[in-house]
Amino acid sequence: MIRVLLADDDAIVREGLKMILETQADMECVGAAKDGREAVELAKELKPDVVLLDIRMPVKDGIKAGKEIMDMGLSNPLLLTTFDEPELILKALQAGINGYILKNSPADRILSAIRVINSGGTVFQKDILEFIRSRISVSKPEKNMFEMLLSPRELEIAGLIAEGLSNKEIGEKLFLSNGTVRNHISAILEKTGLEHRTQIAVYYLKNF
Repeated sequence: MIRVLLADDDAIVREGLKMILETQADMECVGAAKDGREAVELAKELKPDVVLLDIRMPVKDGIKAGKEIMDMGLSNPLLLTTFDEPELILKALQAGINGYILKNSPADRILSAIRVINSGGTVFQKDILEFIRSRISVSKPEKNMFEMLLSPRELEIAGLIAEGLSNKEIGEKLFLSNGTVRNHISAILEKTGLEHRTQIAVYYLKNF
C-alpha cells in the first residue's frame, strides 16, 4: 500500500486528490496539509511513502518543504506545478527534487507518477522539460544547461562521468549504492534530454 500525504492550500484540490487516491486499491491518503510547514510536520509524524506538494503554498512553499522532507529521509516528494512557474521549477530541480506533474494532468497520469516516485524513479513530463529548456535558452544564456537543471550531487556525478569513472567507481567515491548512482544518471539524462552517459561526459567537458 502506497501511503500518500497531500499538501495544497486549496481545500477543493485537496479533497479532489483525496477522492482520486481512494479509488485505488494500492494507495491510501494518510493526511492532508494546507501549507508546506504543516506538510513537513505531518511527514515527520505519518511517515508517508510519497508527499504530493503544490509548488506554491503559503508559510513554506512546496520546494522548501519537499527539500526538507527529502533531506531528512522522510519521504519522496512529487511537485504539482503549472506552466507559469518556470523559475520555481528550476529552483526545485536544483534542490534535487525528481518528481513533477502538471496540476491539470488526468487522474491516471497523477496516479502513475505517484507509483513511479514511490518506486524510486523520476517523473518529468516531457512538455515541462521542453518548456524549461526553452526558457533557459531565452532567459539564462550566461549559465549552461547543467548548472541550471542539475542538483549539486548530479553535477558532481556528471563530472565523475566526464573523468571516465564507472558507476561502481562513482559509488565507491561518493559512498553511494550502484542503484542510487543509476537513479542519479537517469535523472541527469531525463532533465537534460541527453541520450547516454557519453553525451553527459562530452557536454560536461565542453562547458566546465
